[in-house]
Amino acid sequence: MDNISREPPLTLPHYLFIFATVYLLWLLLVGELSRHELILGGLVSLVVTLVSAPHLLIFGGVKLRIDAPLHLLRYLGYFFVALIRANLDMARRILSPSLPINPSMVAVETGLRSTLGRLMLANSITLTPGTLSVDVKGNRILVHWVDASPGVDLEAATREIAAGFERHLGGFLR
Repeated sequence: MDNISREPPLTLPHYLFIFATVYLLWLLLVGELSRHELILGGLVSLVVTLVSAPHLLIFGGVKLRIDAPLHLLRYLGYFFVALIRANLDMARRILSPSLPINPSMVAVETGLRSTLGRLMLANSITLTPGTLSVDVKGNRILVHWVDASPGVDLEAATREIAAGFERHLGGFLR
C-alpha cells in the first residue's frame, strides 16, 4: 500500500467514530452493562483513542454519513454471497477430473481513493477463493486469478473481480 500520508486529516466525527468503535468492542469483550464497566470502558476507550490517534490516519477514508451502516451491511451481504459462490466454484474445479484452471496475473483498477478503501478491496479479493491480491500500487491491484481467460484485459478483469465489491465499499469508504 502506498499514499498513506495523503489521507485526509481526521476530523472530530472520525475521533468520535473511533471512540465509539473501541467502546463497543470493550462492551462486547466484557459482556456486561454494569455501571462500573460502562465508566471504565469509557475511560479506556478515551485513552486508547487519544494515544492511538496519530497512527489512525487510515480512518480518514471512512465516509461518516447517516447511511454508511446500511452500505456496510450491504457490503457484508454481498461479500458473504461472493464467498460462498467462490468456495463452490473452487470445489467444483478441484473435484473435476480435468482440473479446469487457467491461472494468470491480472491487474484490476479501482476508483476507491483512500488507503482503507483499497485495502478493504484487496482483502475482499484475497478472501474469496480463486483470487489473491499480490500488490497494490496507486489505483491498480495486481491479482493472481485461477480462472483468467487468455488475453483478459484490465476492464474485463476489473468487472469480473472487483466491480461488485467496489460498488458496495464505495458507499462507506472513499
